[in-house]
Amino acid sequence: MGIEAYLIDYGYIVILLTTFFGGEEFLMLAGFLAHRGYLTFCLIVLSGFTGSLVADQLYFYIGRKKGIAFLNKHPSWKTRADRIRKLLQQHQNLVILLFRFVYGIRTVTPVLIGVSNVSAFKFLVLNAVGALMWAIALTSLGYFFGQTAGLLLDDVKKYEFVIIGLIILFGLVVWILEYRIENKEKT
Repeated sequence: MGIEAYLIDYGYIVILLTTFFGGEEFLMLAGFLAHRGYLTFCLIVLSGFTGSLVADQLYFYIGRKKGIAFLNKHPSWKTRADRIRKLLQQHQNLVILLFRFVYGIRTVTPVLIGVSNVSAFKFLVLNAVGALMWAIALTSLGYFFGQTAGLLLDDVKKYEFVIIGLIILFGLVVWILEYRIENKEKT
């Protein structure tokens, strides 16, 4: 079975799982693969939307049930949590809609919202709209990158796996940097 078959068979599951844990890079990669004809744009958006929505709902309910005690178990979140708390007081709806677009606050924000007085229904509605916007935006970025690569390179087919490898490498570098920053904040 070639890599194309794996992408077609397991691509959407990989997108769903990676967006549960962040996965911006994989969503953009999937958009590129949609442009190349390996995956379907709408199914990528649906997978990314679902993974993101479910993860953030889970974090919201952790905040609702565990509250401040859960936040205190993650001291590296304190600085971010303080800033997000202030933003929530001033721009609650915007924060709920757009938090997943801001690097470094995707996990802590729904926990904080769960601790706050935001109703579960309001969070669900705004979170769903935000997750859909996020999935469409990142998938589109990858798709348009594929389109641009097609215009710049005469025979994209020769380079597509190099491009895919570079995108995966970029994702790994981002993940390693996030890991190192998290561990540095804990010390």
